[in-house]
Amino acid sequence: MIVGFFDELFTGPVMAILRGMDPQRTVELAERAWDLGIEAVEVPIETSRAEPSLRAAVEAGARRGRPVGAGTVVSTEQVHTVKELGAAFTVAPGLDPEVVRLSAELGVPHLPGVATPSEIQQAHRLGLSWVKAFPAAELGIGWFKAMHGPFPGLRLVATGGMNARNAPEFLAAGAAVVAVGSALEDAEQLPALAELVERS
Repeated sequence: MIVGFFDELFTGPVMAILRGMDPQRTVELAERAWDLGIEAVEVPIETSRAEPSLRAAVEAGARRGRPVGAGTVVSTEQVHTVKELGAAFTVAPGLDPEVVRLSAELGVPHLPGVATPSEIQQAHRLGLSWVKAFPAAELGIGWFKAMHGPFPGLRLVATGGMNARNAPEFLAAGAAVVAVGSALEDAEQLPALAELVERS
């Protein structure tokens, strides 16, 4: 399940992050993402109050055959929780070997956050080929271009400050996927998001 999971999940260049919303709104925006052709949906659970939203999105995804992941998973306790809630994968803002190992043991693919070459090397040592570059907007497009020199096989998900307007330049700089949040609630950005997905 884990080997190749993100290769299959990221069939397009856009991922949706649905943070801080009640269950109903989370499902509404997840449905919008799927209707646009965005396969990958993440619901962060930085606090336990977000767990009902994750559960609702997982249930909605199951009805449409779409996997839903849990974000901001920064502890082994959270890994167990999101596994019970049915999350298909886990995402974190940083790289924690214990979280990586437990996710693997439980059969839940993990996407850790990195911001330095050392963290990328550590992720590789842990057997990970996909990582999340965070915070992407602050790292800048130059960082993405630079990382592909020493790490030619690197698969980067640009997260943090991404939207339909700046996504193309980050994709051109080497990001395989851009993760957007508020763009899904902006009617002006929806056509651009749809165009990004269609170009893949």
